[in-house]
Amino acid sequence: MTEYRVCARRVDSHGSLAVAKEAEVVLDTDLGGRRDAMNPVELLLSALAACMLKGIARVTPMLQFQIDGAEVQLEAIRQDAPPKLTLIRYKIIVDSAELDARLDLLHRNVLKYGTISNTLSGAVPLEGTLIRKA
Repeated sequence: MTEYRVCARRVDSHGSLAVAKEAEVVLDTDLGGRRDAMNPVELLLSALAACMLKGIARVTPMLQFQIDGAEVQLEAIRQDAPPKLTLIRYKIIVDSAELDARLDLLHRNVLKYGTISNTLSGAVPLEGTLIRKA
């Protein structure tokens, strides 16, 4: 079993700070919102994006997959009562000349072995595609 630890504390009425290892992230916990920090939903989407990008980095050597870059775009749909996410959409864009069948294989592997994607998919539908950069 792997364990992860984060400590977050309220700094003032405008924000908070999360610390893990030697990294710090400013959190938007201001009721009015902040432009210079991510709110909880944006942090969740960032975690999913990082999971997908790390998954690409992990599986490309195993699949002998040639890739020159990758980007993940995400959006979430939130209902108000009760407050929860009802859908997360994603688009993974890879810069690669690999065949379409190989892109599909990469997509399946990224979803299959992602800790965050597997966790979230149990709670909210994940819909998306992996496409070649135009």
